[in-house]
Amino acid sequence: MTETLTSDVVIIGGGPVGLGLAIDLAGRGVTTHVIERTTDLHRIPKGQNLTQRTGEHFRAWGISQAVRDASPIPRDFGNAGVVAYGDLMSEYHYDWFARGAVSQFYFAENERLPQYELERVMRERAAAFNTITIHYGWNATHIYQDHAGVTTTIKNAQTGEDRTVTAKFAVGCDGARSFVRETSGIEQDIDPHARRMTLLVFKSMELHNLLERFPGKSIFNVLNPDLDGYWQFLGRVDIEGTWFYHAPVPQETTVDNFDFEAYLHTAIGAEFEIDFDYIGFWDLRIAVAKTYQQGRIFIAGDAAHSHPPYGGYGVNNGFEDARNLSWKLAGELDGWAGDNLLASYSLERQPVFMSTSQAFIGRMIRDDKAFGETYSPQNDKAAFEAAWAERAAGGNADVTQYLPHYAGSPIVWGDEEATSGAVGAHMTGARAGYHLTPHPLASGTDLYEALGTGYTLVNLDADATVTDAFTQAARKRNLPFTTIEDASGDARGAYGARYILVRPDLFVAWAGDALERPAEEILAKACGG
Repeated sequence: MTETLTSDVVIIGGGPVGLGLAIDLAGRGVTTHVIERTTDLHRIPKGQNLTQRTGEHFRAWGISQAVRDASPIPRDFGNAGVVAYGDLMSEYHYDWFARGAVSQFYFAENERLPQYELERVMRERAAAFNTITIHYGWNATHIYQDHAGVTTTIKNAQTGEDRTVTAKFAVGCDGARSFVRETSGIEQDIDPHARRMTLLVFKSMELHNLLERFPGKSIFNVLNPDLDGYWQFLGRVDIEGTWFYHAPVPQETTVDNFDFEAYLHTAIGAEFEIDFDYIGFWDLRIAVAKTYQQGRIFIAGDAAHSHPPYGGYGVNNGFEDARNLSWKLAGELDGWAGDNLLASYSLERQPVFMSTSQAFIGRMIRDDKAFGETYSPQNDKAAFEAAWAERAAGGNADVTQYLPHYAGSPIVWGDEEATSGAVGAHMTGARAGYHLTPHPLASGTDLYEALGTGYTLVNLDADATVTDAFTQAARKRNLPFTTIEDASGDARGAYGARYILVRPDLFVAWAGDALERPAEEILAKACGG
């Protein structure tokens, strides 16, 4: 007889996004079964360039120190990059992608560590919750939903044993070739770049010594005009000579018919000893699911959006998917969610990645291709250097202008004409649909620690009548609700508002100087009513 297991949510895929979702749900009292086909951690470095916003997730999940301890790159080493023309020994290069440029706008620091180290930390954290059950070495073989819930059949890859998992909801965090997405009939928009890419992992202290010309840099992008805008991208795994390298190769390339050592030497502009750990290939494409929800089934992470490893947008977006979906599932399970709250997950997250793919990833490829076709130091050195200097001046734009937001969300009180996306200007001002920026309170309270895990009203006027109105309205809806009263003129000026309603994911649902509509109405929309 097949064993039947039950939980609130079943998560297919126990990589970093699936684990993050399970941990976040556990913090909200939601039970999960996580189905993960692998048992061992893959020793291929990826997903390393983690943002400050992802650092906030780590803080919420109680793993900040463990992640820092697991990082093989010291914080004082730096986490910025370099763009060079032609090769890394070129005279033409500029600083690029300094994550620290936006640190003041977040409640945590950015991190850099290979995904297998992060997964190790997250597996240990997940194991601490008795509400999380992880099935390592099991595959999902069938998934079915009806009006009451989702039934998933799973199989042990070694023993062939079958089990059934029933849950109210299912989430596919099972990668770019997602079984959950395909089985659910969710279609994708695909931008096929038809490029074969190689991933090399290798050791070389000689290369470490060569690149000491760029102190404290961890990522290196070579703009080679012969490659039509596609990157030769080198990154440190640690500071002891371990590296990864992504670059386009001819379509017919195999492990045996290509000189990878010479290819690396050309990209660097010097010869050095190389000890290869791994040589692999992947196809460059950008894919975005047309919706992230089909009834009671959701998708997140690479199952919802996949792309080349440009800028670290993949795992960071995946973690944000998990954080966005978690509190909405909890609201539905706890009974306080409005009819439209779960639908807002796809309506918020899908436009953000569409914007990311077009305004950042695709634009990088287009811009580099156009630059390589237009400028050359051999043909017109003066014109090239002027254009190169202009690029250098905007070398950190991909960090400072990357600001995922939900300005067009149906559950925030923003401009009705606004649209959600990934492009914006960081600022302290509290804007509906945007991430809350930290600011000191007059009381000396740590704002992050004072914010609740549910909704929080930040009352910077200490007006008890406003607090009471929101508290009563929240009580009627059984909302998880916290209030912070802090009569801070400095914070009022910085935020540009006396009252700020913050969602469970630290995004602003409403901000204003007065209750121009009833608190009940504000909260109703914020929870999907």
